Amino acid sequence: MNTQKNAKEILLILSLTLLSTLIFAQAGDSLLPSSKLKKLSLEELMNIEVTSVSMQPEKLTEVASAIQVITHEDIQRSSVLTLPDALQLAPNLQIAQANSHNFLITARGFGGLPSANGDLSNKLLVMIDGRSVYSPLFGGVFWNVQNLMLEDLDRIEVVSGPGGTLWGANAVNGVINIESKSAKETQGIYVSQETGMTSALQNITEMRYGGMIGDNLYYRIYGQYFDQQRSSPSDSVNRNNMAQGGFRMDYYPSKANTLNLQGDIYSGIQNDLSNLTLSTGQNLMGHLTHIFSEKSNLTIKLYADFTTYQVGNSSKPQIYDESTYDIDIKYRLPLGLRQSILMGAGYSYIQDMTNIQSLNPESLPMPVASGFIQDEITCIPDLLKLTIGSKLLHNVFTGYEVQPSARLALTLRKSHTIWASVSRAVRTPSRFDVDVTEASGQSLSPNGFVSEKVNAYELGYRMRPIENLSLSFAAFFNQYTDLESINSDTSKLTPVIIGNGLDAESWGFEFTGNYQANPWWRLRGGYTLFEKNVWSTNSSVLPVISVNAFEGLAPENQFIIQSIMDLPKNMSFDLTGRYVGELNATAPTVSTPAYFTLDARLAKHFKHLELSIIGQNLLAPEYLETGIYPIPRSVYGRITFRF
Repeated sequence: MNTQKNAKEILLILSLTLLSTLIFAQAGDSLLPSSKLKKLSLEELMNIEVTSVSMQPEKLTEVASAIQVITHEDIQRSSVLTLPDALQLAPNLQIAQANSHNFLITARGFGGLPSANGDLSNKLLVMIDGRSVYSPLFGGVFWNVQNLMLEDLDRIEVVSGPGGTLWGANAVNGVINIESKSAKETQGIYVSQETGMTSALQNITEMRYGGMIGDNLYYRIYGQYFDQQRSSPSDSVNRNNMAQGGFRMDYYPSKANTLNLQGDIYSGIQNDLSNLTLSTGQNLMGHLTHIFSEKSNLTIKLYADFTTYQVGNSSKPQIYDESTYDIDIKYRLPLGLRQSILMGAGYSYIQDMTNIQSLNPESLPMPVASGFIQDEITCIPDLLKLTIGSKLLHNVFTGYEVQPSARLALTLRKSHTIWASVSRAVRTPSRFDVDVTEASGQSLSPNGFVSEKVNAYELGYRMRPIENLSLSFAAFFNQYTDLESINSDTSKLTPVIIGNGLDAESWGFEFTGNYQANPWWRLRGGYTLFEKNVWSTNSSVLPVISVNAFEGLAPENQFIIQSIMDLPKNMSFDLTGRYVGELNATAPTVSTPAYFTLDARLAKHFKHLELSIIGQNLLAPEYLETGIYPIPRSVYGRITFRF
């Protein structure tokens, strides 16, 4: 059966349904009560509580960090399909789509070569409900298997700058903390079907049911399936298929105790012109919170995560299997009237197994032990707050690492906060850095590989000059040492080795804003300026390959603007525009021209039903983000039931 023909037929039906619905609505919309998603006011947006910076809830207006929040409403009122798509709504992230299933995602540059499919983006820590999705193979994230029900996300917190004091290694240039809604907030039935008229989107189906047992146990179960093709319509082998299911339970035995248990299982196939990848995985996580008082609590988190990748079409494919077991304990207590101490300890045990001949040994246990302490000092009540802390971490590759930080926040008025910070963070080695060998069995890191390091300095100002406008500014200057490099070595069979032969500096500016033009129209967006200078520290470094491939290319300028508009007759119209500057590369890397994309969404809301038509990349038939695969224009229809 012709999948594309069926997709067009289904979309035609959806379009006719939407059209007839609009006509019917003009005649008698009162027969169909509205059931719009909750719309946050600017006051509520400014008072959102975030946890990524201090590991405890604090108002966004008072945070001493460059943090942006993508709310549930921002996601629902956009045209995004997947988690990487949703992250593009953050002005302080640099994102490039490599193919149907791989993305380069980083903050403040150093994301690696775009055409490396994000495999070298190893300076950004990503967590989903507190579970790290870091891979010890290359130190980054396999974005193709990070599939979430966007309907059930509460918010995405994106922190620019180091977060190693609290979160550990790899939180060098930023932290992404993805928070799901509780099962209590997702009761009832949710069904969504998305179908595209072009080959850029084949099919996405999502279903979820939430219920309760007794008075204090809430649960939800979900399933989703998608069949996507995100490259040029003529490129029929660039596809991404994934099926995933899972559950979440939230138990509230008393006001002082909360227990959460959640898990997922998935299986999928990703293929492009050169590779076929089979991806499977399972995870299970439990989270216990006990509240002693308003200023004191204890949290214990445990999770297990299993991932398997099988690459290649041959009878002997390459297999990489990874198992992670993690426990994390945090305790917060007051010290006197003006201090709050947060301390914690964690232990993670990672074991991998592979038949990849270039990795030696084939299996390696990689335990990581860590502890941290942070002191939040109220120097002047309601005016000046100082936060200092440090994390001590031990890993199998480099031993002990120390990551201190200090943050100062000055709240001049309720809606004006000036903040500054200085911090140190490290990116610990991965298997790719240390254990890659050439055909003879000799290591490509004969001199050893040490952690990459950064000293970061930040200054920011968050303000609300008028009632319906909020603005945030952040400037940064980073100094990097011991960055990864490719060095020449003519004595080896493979005449190159991996080393720490680069230093660098980067600096820039980030701006974001929210403007409530009127009760039915909100604008949000931001602009990022990024500059860097990378140089070699010894004569054996091959600078062109090292700088372009390992430390990567990043646009100097980028901005995003999102318009969220409610229309009469229970309709909504939303636009998202994104500009990304040129990636001006030197050989052998391919340059990528600057581009501007525009997405649009038109929706009609009923009591339990939502119909929408969504267009992505509407300004051109196709464009390039990495210089490899073209990204096409796509149009699709969505029908959603909420009961």
